[in-house]
Amino acid sequence: MTTGTAGTYPLKVEGDLAPNLNRGLWLVKWLLLVPHIVALVFLAVAFVGLTVVAFLAILFTGRYPRALFDFNVGVLRWSWRVGFYSYSALGTDRYPPFSLGEEPDYPTQLHVTYPRELSRGLVLVKWWLLALPHYLVVSVFTGGAWAAINASNWLWAGGLSGLLVLFAGLALLTTGRYPRPIFDLVMGMNRWVLRVVAYAALMTDVYPPFRLDMGPHEAVRDGERDSGPLPAPKLA
Repeated sequence: MTTGTAGTYPLKVEGDLAPNLNRGLWLVKWLLLVPHIVALVFLAVAFVGLTVVAFLAILFTGRYPRALFDFNVGVLRWSWRVGFYSYSALGTDRYPPFSLGEEPDYPTQLHVTYPRELSRGLVLVKWWLLALPHYLVVSVFTGGAWAAINASNWLWAGGLSGLLVLFAGLALLTTGRYPRPIFDLVMGMNRWVLRVVAYAALMTDVYPPFRLDMGPHEAVRDGERDSGPLPAPKLA
């Protein structure tokens, strides 16, 4: 079972809040993103299908085919960039690229460490039974568990997270400033959701922590450098 980089979860999400966001652009970003939405619908179908193929591969070989892994991580990366630009965070006005790959110069990054080996038994239960407590938590953040695990959901704008982003948008509209505490909290919620998505999509056996890691960048917490995140029980 993989444990990821010491002190961090195998999925890493970082994003920098732009200093001079346009006051009213967020009101029309949904329209500007129509091409991305169309692309992400098709990518989501591929994501689900390839996850099923990966499930069978892990069940019989204990490995997630690298090409499928890279593609599905790319789908998460693409959808998160769109979410960061739009109503998952409103963190930037820079239009997201049409790309599955890493874009080092874009204001947000998502990376998942490739697991060399995965539990054959754990794959049978982690995505529904073991992840159930997390689904309950992220449903509060997103307004529904399906919204949390749907890779094409570029909004993630329901629930508590969506309400906070709306407050940030209204503050931006009236004052020209995005309240930094709201951004830090929204980033923590998105980070939690994306960790659960990676776990449910079979990309890691490391159980997501019940923890809000707020702020734009992830930091090693005291006492974690040697132990790392707590893994789920290994079934095989």
